[in-house]
Amino acid sequence: RFKTSLIDAAKYFMACSRYIESNPVRSGLAAEPGNYQWSSYSHHAGTRPDSLIVDHALYWALGNTPFQREAAYIALSDKPLSQTDMASLDAAVLKGWPLGSDQFKAELQLRAKRQVLPAKRGRPFKVMTSE
Repeated sequence: RFKTSLIDAAKYFMACSRYIESNPVRSGLAAEPGNYQWSSYSHHAGTRPDSLIVDHALYWALGNTPFQREAAYIALSDKPLSQTDMASLDAAVLKGWPLGSDQFKAELQLRAKRQVLPAKRGRPFKVMTSE
């Protein structure tokens, strides 16, 4: 079963792409992200184009030509994610929490008309009414 999380693309899309594409390396399934058959890394790095992949606008913003985008993506992917980003991404994926700024989460909660953030631990306080 797949776990998903809504993300603030402007802030986290590239980090999420790098996180997903480096998972096979972290789990020992491949030595390099491009070596894993099911990874989109090879497409983004330009070594194995895949017509099923629709590139995000933020990927297109990496350069004016395919060569510039691919080179920029490779350079970006060569830098490891920070421990803070890894922890945020792990928590979002494992717990199904949205990933983004406080403003993004508040807007998401308003649109969904339900709680999208983790509730405080424990039983809610009982509200005493005078009747």
